[in-house]
Amino acid sequence: MSSSPSPTETIVIGGGCFWCTEAVFDRVQGVVDVESGYCNGQVVNPTYEQVCTGRTGHAEVVKLAFDPAQISLREILEIFFVVHDPTTLNRQGNDVGTQYRSGIYYTSDAQKQVAQDVIREIEASKTYSAPVVTEVAPLANYSTAEAYHQDYFLNNPNQGYCAFVVGPKVEKFQKTFASRVKA
Repeated sequence: MSSSPSPTETIVIGGGCFWCTEAVFDRVQGVVDVESGYCNGQVVNPTYEQVCTGRTGHAEVVKLAFDPAQISLREILEIFFVVHDPTTLNRQGNDVGTQYRSGIYYTSDAQKQVAQDVIREIEASKTYSAPVVTEVAPLANYSTAEAYHQDYFLNNPNQGYCAFVVGPKVEKFQKTFASRVKA
């Protein structure tokens, strides 16, 4: 008797540079696929160069497919809010521009509700000294980023940005959420 795989759910999140967000979520138990891309801008199928101008309105994002039997959307968002700074508008560290905004892009009212609940709880707990500015919006105009952006950290761990920016975020995830790290 063979068992069919669990159905997956998808959520799209933006936490600054997609290389950082992808590298973290590639390591999360229950996340079965991570794809870097762009969303919520005006241009259909933009290039990285177009998005980097900040004039297309897109956010750099990752599309996560996850098994809700192994990890909930709430747990994914808890990780998300630890591995990036949700209080800086249109920036993460030295990455500045609307494409680096913090965002949760939902495809259902249930996802929207979870996102809003988690943000409310973070605000109430005073986790951050500044307000959370994470955009919560319906997913629109999503497109996959160019092939060279996929698995970027995995393929370029010694590249400067990866070593000094991505690596520390991955280490923070692994330390903070050790029980959620894939074997």
